[in-house]
Amino acid sequence: MEPKKQRGLIKFLREELALPNSAIEMAMRHSEHNGAQLPMVLWQYGFVTIAQLDQIFDWLEQAWKSAE
Repeated sequence: MEPKKQRGLIKFLREELALPNSAIEMAMRHSEHNGAQLPMVLWQYGFVTIAQLDQIFDWLEQAWKSAE
């Protein structure tokens, strides 16, 4: 993911979903190490619900559309 989009995603996770920095940082480490998508790691470790995961994917879809 582009650095600009990743910064936007992290801002969304902090501000809209109120995820703690520690959860985001841990998920980022695991996603980089395992090559997994950050949203999926957040869900797998129980940091977000399935409804929040849908919100994240909706946000990502809008971010990709606005970049076109």
